[in-house]
Order: sequence, then C-alpha cells, then structure tokens
Amino acid sequence: MSAYGRRAGALYCEDIAVADLAERHGTPLFVYSRATIEASVAAYEDAFAPVPHRVCYALKANAAGPILRLLAARGVGADIVSGGELLAALRAGFAADRVVFAGVGKTDAEIALALERGIGEFNAEGEAEIARIAAIAARMGRTARVALRVNPDIDPGSHPYISTGLRQNKFGVDIALAAEILRRTRHLTGVALVGVQCHIGSQVTDLDALAEAAGALAALSRILLAEGFPLETIDIGGGLGVDYEGTGGPGPADLAACVLPKLRDLPLTLLIEPGRSIIASSAVLVARVIDVKLNGPRRFVIVDAGMNDLLRPALYQAHHRTEPVVASGGRERWTADIVGPVCETGDFLARGREMDAVGVGELIVVRDVGAYAFSMSSNYNLRPRAAEVLVEGDEGRLIRRRETFDDLVRTEVEG
Repeated sequence: MSAYGRRAGALYCEDIAVADLAERHGTPLFVYSRATIEASVAAYEDAFAPVPHRVCYALKANAAGPILRLLAARGVGADIVSGGELLAALRAGFAADRVVFAGVGKTDAEIALALERGIGEFNAEGEAEIARIAAIAARMGRTARVALRVNPDIDPGSHPYISTGLRQNKFGVDIALAAEILRRTRHLTGVALVGVQCHIGSQVTDLDALAEAAGALAALSRILLAEGFPLETIDIGGGLGVDYEGTGGPGPADLAACVLPKLRDLPLTLLIEPGRSIIASSAVLVARVIDVKLNGPRRFVIVDAGMNDLLRPALYQAHHRTEPVVASGGRERWTADIVGPVCETGDFLARGREMDAVGVGELIVVRDVGAYAFSMSSNYNLRPRAAEVLVEGDEGRLIRRRETFDDLVRTEVEG
C-alpha cells in the first residue's frame, strides 16, 4: 500500500503535504516514507519466515545514515561492496556478523578492515580472491568466512548494464568450475568455506530466471554437502524488480513462492540481498518548473532537478512516473520532455511523456526514486546535491541538508 495519496488534489506523503515540504526545504528535494520502508522489510521477513534466513539490505541502493539506522533497528543484515559502505553500516548499528561483503575489486585494505571488524561473510569473486583473503586473514590470525560467487549464465531480462549473471559479465565464476575451485581452496589456512552465492542482475521481474538461478545454486550446494563441505549458507542475492510503470509486479511473497521449493530440505541458512525492492517506492523527487518552451514540434518542461540528481533515465533509459504535486481538473494534456538544467542533451527525467500541462513555478514529483537516485547523484556542473527528508506520520525530518558551494570545494588543496 503506497504512502503517497491525494487529498483535495494535493499529493501527500503519509500525513504531510508534499508541497509543504518543498516550501520548507526547497527543491530539488528527496522525500522518503518511513512506513513504506518498514512495510517492505516486513514483507520480506514474512515471505521467507518458513526457512532460516537473513535479509541483508544492499547499501548501494541508498546509504543515507538515518535510513540505515532505521533498517538496522529492524534487525536486518547488510550487503556491502566497499570499505565505505562497511563503515556506514557499522556506524548505523548493523551487527558486524550480519554483514556480507560482495563486489569485485576488494582491496587488501578493505579486506583487512572487514576482518578486523568481524564481518559475517565475504562473497569471493574467484579462486585468486579466496587465496588473497586467506593470506590476509592468516597474517592477522583470523579466519575469514567465505562464500564463492558463481555465475550461472542466466539472462535476467533486465537492462544490460545491470545484468550480472551472464557469462560475459565481470561477476563471479562459471558455475561449472565452482566445485573444483572450492576443492582446491578448502584447506587454505585463514578461510572457512561456508557457502555459495549468485546474483543475476538488478530490476529483475522474471521470476522464472530467479527460480532457475536458485535451483542451480541448490544443485551445487547438494554436491558440495555430499563431499563433506561444512556449508552453512546459500545466498540467492537480490535483484527483485519494482513497479516503475505503476501496473503491478512481483513482490517478496511471489519470489519466495518460486525459490523456496528449489531449496527444499537443504540444511542451510538462506541469505537474500534486496536493495531496490526495499527502498525504491518509498521516495519521490520534488522539482520546480523553471520554464516551458517549444523547439519546433518538441515541448520541453525544464525543471530544477537533473541528471546529477537522478541519473537512471539518462544512464539506463529508465522510466519513472511523473505528475504535478497539486492536481487540478480540466488540465490540458501534453506530450513533453521533462529536462533538467545540466549542460548535456542527455539530461532528462522523461522523454516523450504524455502528462498534465504544468506552468512555471509549479511543482512536479518523480516517483519511485528511493533506490539508485541519491546514491548515484553527483556535483556535475558544480550543482549541490539535494536535501533529503524522512516522513514519519505527520512529521517531516530533514535527514540531509542541501549542499552549499563551500561543501563542493571543501576538499580542494590550495597550492
């Protein structure tokens, strides 16, 4: 159930008018709903309650400290891909032993930091990384818990930039080679091989692909268990898509119904690493119309939010619904490009979008921007990053102030 609805034509987030938040904090502005975030976590916990499991929130989707603290308080784990994300997770209160360190290109310093802090598992990208983790752990007198990331060569049907489970992708190892890799590394000092993991992509709505990947991972786990590997976990990654079009889509219960039968009778704890499907629908980006103009037959609605605030449309041709903050009856309908102020032709939030006519000074919202919006934002054109507000019932709390020019140049060194 969405926390966003209209009262007398005005858009509300929970019990606060979005226009009031924009008036108080300015635009561009990210607005998050706490109730939506908590409901998303609960949906995962309920869906996977029949088996031992751990939900590990993927920080790459959104790592705002107050949101991380909210998630940590709900008892979920963390899926991280950098030393910075590790420190952010621990700072927010995530239990170290519920943190999974994934991603390619882990540095020696990051591995050592993770070992020092006592994280739960590393998802190793291959044989060389297992050996490197083992050597660092042995030097430190530690034992690293390691799962091997496998690549099952399954097409998730999402954008090629966010597909991670095909043979041509940089992630993991060929699943056909995984057992032999683990046999060669099982006796290394400094590591305990505790599981296998895969993640076939992001924004996946094809549940058959996710079920096929889980089945392949389960088959590998059964082979390893039969050989005496003391496995403890099976990690199916994240990647469940969200409903950007507003037409409906699969949720955690649908995912569980597809994958749990594939894991039947495995004596392992299931790890799930959702990010987008927990945070995306919780947020809108509020922008103000600066100008409306025609260039030949093409209409442009120019707003004060751009690709530096929301990169997904330019990078992935991603679709986000847009609408006026205050709706009124009888509006003309337009087809327009909604574009920002950044000096790039690729700076757009929507192209060829049929929409209600809007005028200069009006507010619009871009929907479902909780994931991969602020976390991918930049200061291109020396534009300050937007403010963020977390709505809790009838209270709107500023959780990140808008950047200033001084913030943008603070790290420069005069010489």
